[in-house]
Amino acid sequence: MKILLVGGGGREHAIAWAVAKSPRCDKLYAAPGNAGIAELAECVDISVMDAPSLVKFAKEKEIDFVIVAPDDPLAAGVADAFLDEGIRTFGPRKNAAIIEASKAFSKDLMKKYDIPSAAYETFTDPDEALKYLETQDAPYVLKADGLALGKGVLICQDLDEAKEGIKEIMIDKKFGDAGNKLVIEEFMTGREVSVLCFSDGKTILPMTSAQDHKRAGDGDTGLNTGGMGTFSPSPFYTDEVAKFCEENVYQRTIDAMAAEGRPFKGVLFCGLMLTPKGPKVLEFNARFGDPEAQVVIPRLKNDIVEVMEACADGTLDKIDLQFEDNAAVCVMLASDGYPVSYKKGFEIRGLENFKDKDGYYVFHSGTKFADTEDGKKVVTNGGRVLGVVALGDDLLEARANAYKATELIDFDNKYMRHDIGKAIDEQ
Repeated sequence: MKILLVGGGGREHAIAWAVAKSPRCDKLYAAPGNAGIAELAECVDISVMDAPSLVKFAKEKEIDFVIVAPDDPLAAGVADAFLDEGIRTFGPRKNAAIIEASKAFSKDLMKKYDIPSAAYETFTDPDEALKYLETQDAPYVLKADGLALGKGVLICQDLDEAKEGIKEIMIDKKFGDAGNKLVIEEFMTGREVSVLCFSDGKTILPMTSAQDHKRAGDGDTGLNTGGMGTFSPSPFYTDEVAKFCEENVYQRTIDAMAAEGRPFKGVLFCGLMLTPKGPKVLEFNARFGDPEAQVVIPRLKNDIVEVMEACADGTLDKIDLQFEDNAAVCVMLASDGYPVSYKKGFEIRGLENFKDKDGYYVFHSGTKFADTEDGKKVVTNGGRVLGVVALGDDLLEARANAYKATELIDFDNKYMRHDIGKAIDEQ
């Protein structure tokens, strides 16, 4: 089959790596791709949001199967554009991707269908939001309703900070239109776990668990980011927790979406908080997490294309989803200054050290090719630059391998957290 992958980040590189080794894939294209994906696919310079050009390209190249990976194009209906032209596509339609694109929608859905989550209220008026805050106890959780690159959640320790947060989101529009509506949630404590699930709209198959590290600095300090590293599996996602979530979260959510006339086909990402009162949903995403994909996909035993086709075709009940009995850790190499301001265009040295190195992967997030005096080089082109992933028999071995591997790559203004997987020591 000829396959088109829409996206150009670390998540898409991990997907491209798995797709390229599938016997089902004869030719892989990526739009726009990046310097890492270019080793696996023919990259075409089309924006992920340019649905007409993407569909035109797919028709010209007689693409058999499309994978729409990032959140923005899914929320904008890019999967619909392909599906409406009869092109088989992996990724939810716009009316299902709303489960991520609107926090208020997902909270209302959970309330209606009794899916465990934090208590909340939704506001469109900043004054009303302020009044409500004054009746609540700190800390406060403020969530911009729309998509905000994973950074639209503020946890405020006191009322003054929360008032400033409301101003940032609703008045100053720090996250643009995503802040037209605000969700205020009760603050929950516990372990955070991410579980990604494949779904065909009826059947849902949970993958293995993962744990992300959102904050920029060691010790979970600094600003929220798109994610500075992950590990899989989570030792806190026990069989008991899994059973509860399968009964009360995963299938119930897919059934709820179907009942609402919004069948969900693709990857449902469930962000969970394991509270003293049991697991509760923090958030849903309508796609693979980034960097969760980078630790989950390398552990997948199945042919990823066959699983994605089953999701698109409604035959997921025929799939026996299997994962390796091992562990993976991903450490993100970022540009110093991320997520606020940072310089780009620095040459990346050492990528060749990962060629044919079994159990070690480098997934490109923010890279591109640049012409230099010494020819074409791979340079930094984003805040998060590379995801360095290593496997191990257990989490401790995988973590040691991952940090050892980060030393093989260098670029000016390289920055990373040094405590990814610290929770492994606390189990």
